[in-house]
Amino acid sequence: MTVSQDQLQFSSLYLTRFSTSFGFVTVLTLLPEYIDALGATGVTIGLFIAMLEIARTIGIIPLGWAGDRYSKRRVLILALIVSTVAYVAFPRVTTIPEFLGVRFLQGIGLIGTGLLSLGLLGELAPHNRRANYIGKYNSFRMAAGIAGTVGAGFLYTLTGFDIVFGLLTALLIVSTASVWQFIEEDGSQVTGFAFTDLAVNRRIMTLASFRVQYAFTISLVRKWVAIFVGVSATQGGLGYRSVIVGAVLATEKLTNMLFQPIAGRLSDQHGRALFIFFGGGIYGVIALLFPFAPQFGDFTTGSIPLIGEITGTIVIILVLNGLLGVVDAFREPASMALFADEGKGKGIASSFGVRSLLWRPGSVLAPLAGGWLMDQYGIEWVFFAGGLIALSGVTTFLAILLWDYHLRALHQW
Repeated sequence: MTVSQDQLQFSSLYLTRFSTSFGFVTVLTLLPEYIDALGATGVTIGLFIAMLEIARTIGIIPLGWAGDRYSKRRVLILALIVSTVAYVAFPRVTTIPEFLGVRFLQGIGLIGTGLLSLGLLGELAPHNRRANYIGKYNSFRMAAGIAGTVGAGFLYTLTGFDIVFGLLTALLIVSTASVWQFIEEDGSQVTGFAFTDLAVNRRIMTLASFRVQYAFTISLVRKWVAIFVGVSATQGGLGYRSVIVGAVLATEKLTNMLFQPIAGRLSDQHGRALFIFFGGGIYGVIALLFPFAPQFGDFTTGSIPLIGEITGTIVIILVLNGLLGVVDAFREPASMALFADEGKGKGIASSFGVRSLLWRPGSVLAPLAGGWLMDQYGIEWVFFAGGLIALSGVTTFLAILLWDYHLRALHQW
């Protein structure tokens, strides 16, 4: 069977998504090892986490603009090279300033590869299948999350830093060569500064009414699921071992990975705005149910060697987190496809840049708010806040949609 040029281009972008996401999860998994090895404490540990977000925020506008103005393919290759350099440097880090510098490079590489690969995918995909292609693309991110969480820790235990980052570097080199060889130069260069026009685009502003709020929900719920399952009962948690925490988190990634292409295809057919409304709203409802899992799971289902007793509570948590993956799979490709629709021909990388900027307030402020809620009112209020904010977001989105575009927009967008 002959592989078409389009198939090679899409495959190169999927590989890029997998390799860069695998790198992100690898460093996240090994972060405690760096903290111990470098003797980081308190504020320094916070900097280890914050430096990545700082770099990603700084890189959004210049990299999005450069890709739209000149060549998304060339800027993507540059971002992949920066990522490769970062992962070559990680196992050679010996001081805290060196780690922070390499972490900054990692952040620049991540935001560059994310924006530009998405931009190229949005340009290549036909309008009536765009969310389906984006769903497939995101599935590779989820697969990397599962493989990285399990594989990186296992390989590090057996071999240390060098082999882990050596394999990651090789994967990135193959991705870079694939983009260089198979991705064609895009002919959609945009003069001017696309961010300005897209920031006041009516459809993007309507999406922003949901996305800014929903970022708080995701940042609260995803982070606090692990905390809820793992911390002790004295802190309001369930006190399960790390292997159970890992299984719970992997469940959400697995269901999200499996359902994104399907949900993307359905949103192409039946309306992307409808899937954003449905996915975001049901996500909020499920988030509200998490604190009640111990009340409905007060039974024992059995025992597993090395893991211990499996209770009904953990079964319910696994089901709820798996459902979160399903409903977020309905929301994400539809949302990304709408941003691609609005940016096509006007600055598609910049459109995804606006999308990323809308997420930043929630990703930074929500963890701080969650910690305060946990201290003041109890861990259950983190989930109540996350769920209610999601419901507020979809309500605001629907109200603006109905006011400006009427009910038919749910199916026409």
